[in-house]
Amino acid sequence: MDQNELRDWEARCIQEEQPGCRAACPLHVDVRAFMEAMAAGKTAAARKVLERTMPLTGVLARLCDHPCEAACLRRDLGGALAIGDLERFCVENAPAGGKPLVLPAKGRRAAVFGAGLAALTVASELTRKGYAVTIFFPESAPGGWLGQVPAHLLPPDVLAAEAAMLARLGVSFAPGTALTEEFLAVTRADFDAAFVEYGAGSGGTGPGLCPAQRTDVDPVTLAADDPGMCFGGWPLPDGTPSPMACAADGRRAAATLDRFMSNVSATASREREGAVPTRLFRQTAGVAAAHRLFPADPDAGFTAAEAVAEAARCLRCECLECVKVCAYLERYKGYPKTYARRFYNNAAIVQGHHQANRMINSCSLCGLCAEVCPEGFAMAELSLLARRDMVERGKMPPSAFEFALADMAQSDSPACALARPGPGAATCGHVFFPGCQLAGASPDLALAAYGFLRDTLHGGVGVMLGCCGVPGRWAGREDLFAASMARLRADWERLGRPRVVAACATCLKTFTEAAPDIPAMSLWRVLAEETGLPPGAAKAPGTQTLAVHDPCSSRHDPKTRAAVRELLSRLGVKTLEPPLTGQYTECCGYGGLMWNADPDMARAVAAGRAGAVDRDYAVSCAMCRDMLWRAGNRAVHLLDLIFPGQRSGGPGRSHPAGLSARRRNRAGLKRDILRAVYGEKEAGMEETGGVTVCMAPEVLARLEERRILDTDVRAVVARAEATGERFLDTATGRFLASARLCNVTFWVLYDKNDGGCTVHDAYCHRMDVPGTGTAADAGPHAETDPAGPGKERP
Repeated sequence: MDQNELRDWEARCIQEEQPGCRAACPLHVDVRAFMEAMAAGKTAAARKVLERTMPLTGVLARLCDHPCEAACLRRDLGGALAIGDLERFCVENAPAGGKPLVLPAKGRRAAVFGAGLAALTVASELTRKGYAVTIFFPESAPGGWLGQVPAHLLPPDVLAAEAAMLARLGVSFAPGTALTEEFLAVTRADFDAAFVEYGAGSGGTGPGLCPAQRTDVDPVTLAADDPGMCFGGWPLPDGTPSPMACAADGRRAAATLDRFMSNVSATASREREGAVPTRLFRQTAGVAAAHRLFPADPDAGFTAAEAVAEAARCLRCECLECVKVCAYLERYKGYPKTYARRFYNNAAIVQGHHQANRMINSCSLCGLCAEVCPEGFAMAELSLLARRDMVERGKMPPSAFEFALADMAQSDSPACALARPGPGAATCGHVFFPGCQLAGASPDLALAAYGFLRDTLHGGVGVMLGCCGVPGRWAGREDLFAASMARLRADWERLGRPRVVAACATCLKTFTEAAPDIPAMSLWRVLAEETGLPPGAAKAPGTQTLAVHDPCSSRHDPKTRAAVRELLSRLGVKTLEPPLTGQYTECCGYGGLMWNADPDMARAVAAGRAGAVDRDYAVSCAMCRDMLWRAGNRAVHLLDLIFPGQRSGGPGRSHPAGLSARRRNRAGLKRDILRAVYGEKEAGMEETGGVTVCMAPEVLARLEERRILDTDVRAVVARAEATGERFLDTATGRFLASARLCNVTFWVLYDKNDGGCTVHDAYCHRMDVPGTGTAADAGPHAETDPAGPGKERP
């Protein structure tokens, strides 16, 4: 990702777009921050918010004609916030801040003709930027039309205080000056730049030295023929002045004159000045109406309690639609724009910092963020881009996805993979593809489904066992994904290009996207639209209600989702939709290999989904079922209801298969199909070294958490028993042995008994200490005992 790509990604996120109120304000007052302070009763802090962007705050906050209120989202939910009244309350009840910061003198001078709000704003803005400013006006005191405002709206001492502050900043006042065209010409020649306010030199009866219409000047610079002289302060069509428009003219003119005196472009990058459109989205569905508060005493204005209550109505408009529905996005305390920057920094600067890696690798790639985002920002796309980049540059740590990729390789190994047409046939019209997760979690259900399809579908039904390759894509390994798809395509071609019947939503999505020429359909649609249910399908008594969990990979597959609900209805199950369902379904915590890269995050996601309803789930994905089950929801797989009696303990009530059991199940499914369907026998998975190893359930649970397979444990014990390379704890009689298998060193604590070996604990690491054994099969601290096998070192 280069800088241009980064900017494109950042531009898609609208979280930093201004709220409607701020965008509608030509001065861009931070109304959201102002309301937050006011709602907390922090009036002084609220005034500081105003003073950051509002010139002559004591004056303008009292007179502001609040164009922001027209853009307030509360306008249809009880009435727009009383922003103008709250600004007045704020400046009336909080002291003014200190002297603003003034930049060092730049040696340039500006003349201001007129002393109304626009002119005073120009003087304030330019003086703070280091210019020497002189205000010329015919009256005895500055203020112009402000002096005609009733005292109860603008007390004279407030205006005088603002003029005194300008004097403290260094502004020079020249009262009693006759403003004529001749004086303007002479003075303009003596100053580096000038501003002429509407009405200056007119005696209060017309535009005076200023063009009569705003359309007579450039709308961006407010200049006419002389680029160093600007105009502003025009009244509204009815002839009355708009305080906010006057202040906005003053700020825009000051920006032009600053650019002119600095010899830079007067027009470049000024699109965001003044009132601007905003893309910010704030969801208002479900927001209760709250009616606008009015002061009990209109003449006195808000009391402190009334001001707090009115400010509390503010919706604090921001987007964060994706963060609201994603535990992953919430975990990292930001939003997609900031995450894009972090990903870029990780690649371009840090180049693989482990904390950033974990964030990149933990996204479930489920796509919910893109669904709820008004701009369609897809963290999945961004995360995959970052993962692929890390892989290509050799920065992806092996620990991130190695276990999942090894699991995928085992699914595609000769021990588990299979591609056959029906018995005695060369090709088939349909091929059942259960996927690696159903094959590993519930091989009995996969076998039952295959048998039913063979009995009911015409044209012959073959079977393909293996992985669709998506773990490779999720891990950023496009080479592994391509290899898996190439194998599947070759098998499909050899089987006669049949229709694929996929039991897994992710497999179906993968076929649809990566191989659109391969016809594929979900098992659920086939059952609902073609074959119907088998005679032995469990019929619920009509009182059972299950919540429907849609796999995140089916969010854009409404026909499959409808088929699942249709099948549940035929089974007599009443269904309940969780808060996020269908197109907006949540991930179970496994997708994108989140479960592999960040187990704690995956558990949190699964727990959130499991707790979203007070009913058990009905699911159509084997991994979703197991993730939700482990999170405390006794989820039922749809095949459990269609083929009851396949599991012990009732439909869906058995504990999910562990990692080691899943691998054995995949190989066992192939053997069962070969035996039951084709009458063939295949040797089972060999036990390592012929050593009998026992492990208590709590030990197996720890191995699951640590991603240690029982085959790894057996390999370590077998090696130790064969070579005698092990440590003996003389106090307990237990042995500690190790072996390095592939890239991981495994340590096993065990003891011996008459029946074999009992394992008490195991752990693993990736350190490889040179000179302490072979990388292929030796532990980092194992030593060959000269006494030979069976002799232990204490």
